[in-house]
Amino acid sequence: MISRNFKNVLVVSVGFLSLFTAYGGLQSLQSSLNAEQGMGVASLSVIYASIIVSSMFLPHIMIKNLGCKWTIVAGMACYVSYSFGNLYPGWYTLMPTSAVLGLGGSPLWSAKCTYLTIAGNAQASKDGKKGPDVINQYFGIFFFIFQSSAVWGNLMSSLIFGQDSNIAIIPEDQLQACGAADCNLNLSINSTTTRPAQELVWTLVGCYIGVGVLAMIIVAVFLDNIDREQSSQFRENREPLSKTFLATFRLLKDWRLLTLIPLTMYSGFEQSFLSGEYTKNYVTCALGIHYVGYVMMCFGATNSLCSFLFGRLARYTGRAPLFFLAALANFSCIIALLFWRPHPDQLPVFFVFPALWGMADAIWQTQTNSLYGILFPRHKEAAFANYRMWESLGFVIAFAYSTFLCLEYKLYILLAVLVATVITYPIVEYHEHKHPQPPVDEAEYLHRNKEGFGKDGGKIIRQTQL
Repeated sequence: MISRNFKNVLVVSVGFLSLFTAYGGLQSLQSSLNAEQGMGVASLSVIYASIIVSSMFLPHIMIKNLGCKWTIVAGMACYVSYSFGNLYPGWYTLMPTSAVLGLGGSPLWSAKCTYLTIAGNAQASKDGKKGPDVINQYFGIFFFIFQSSAVWGNLMSSLIFGQDSNIAIIPEDQLQACGAADCNLNLSINSTTTRPAQELVWTLVGCYIGVGVLAMIIVAVFLDNIDREQSSQFRENREPLSKTFLATFRLLKDWRLLTLIPLTMYSGFEQSFLSGEYTKNYVTCALGIHYVGYVMMCFGATNSLCSFLFGRLARYTGRAPLFFLAALANFSCIIALLFWRPHPDQLPVFFVFPALWGMADAIWQTQTNSLYGILFPRHKEAAFANYRMWESLGFVIAFAYSTFLCLEYKLYILLAVLVATVITYPIVEYHEHKHPQPPVDEAEYLHRNKEGFGKDGGKIIRQTQL
């Protein structure tokens, strides 16, 4: 029999799998499907700019009042609205729904991270294990299931768009401009990108809406309300609005959080590059839009398997070796992409890059989420809100310069942020290793907070491994 906490982890994971089957597929297609006047990339910029705004105040307010479960359901509803906006894509439909998605995005992810951290600590206390070990395992399981959404969402898009009878043969002169070879391609709409028939677009988006609604039902029906008591106590003893609003920013006084900003922003830069630049300037340019789904499936499958593997491996190796493995993989890919000139005859190579990128991203996602939960146990909501805010800033910057910078320069920027990450992250890890503190279980934390949720009486302190 599986434990109740493990069951809840599976429910959250399957819910996110269903939701991001829809959103992940749409995000991968935006730079190619809605390429006119950069509308697709602009919508992604609005999403992550809106997430930054919502990170400042919404996660703390919503989680404290609604609890993690219903915050997740509300956030999922915001994501579904974006699918409706893609039924008839235009500036007046995509931009408002993008803003709504962004407002729900930060509370959704902060609630998920908080939920998994609480469940991990509770299970560790029950089994007599270290909190970080169980948290790493739970995040690994979550991302193993969640990252496979890229497989199913992109499989749906490739199968449906593969039925299009207007697939064009890409001329040789256009192939010469693919990749980082020609800056002009990045400054104008790619002439080889032909939009699929509108009926096929409606079919795909309709499927995405269906799986998004299914995600809401799964979480609403099957997920336990693990922090119901704390939410009730918070509603009865409300903090001043100004204190709640500034919860995210108060945590910036902690030098460890400031030092982790390059690492957190890099997560946004590297994800936006693969979904926005690689799919457009390499895959769509040289193979066609119907191949985007297949290539991103490779990314999703590798990401999913590696998330599960590294979630378990971290207890033996620690975080640091895994982070440096991810940095090495991304560094190698960036250098190679600067010199590679994509051509349809090199079909296997198109899948090598997303596979390596997926392995690296699995480490960035599982270990960074786990790191935030371990470093800031008394301020989980604010910590994960900061994580989402700084990661989203990386997305916004990358998508903002997407339409007017040459691809070569984008790769150099990505490389510079990666180097900054490699320099700053070890400082936090070394400090955590040199100053370990005895663990306090989650049950004691919750008990101490019964007198007034949010006070400093309940302190969770965990020992972490380098």
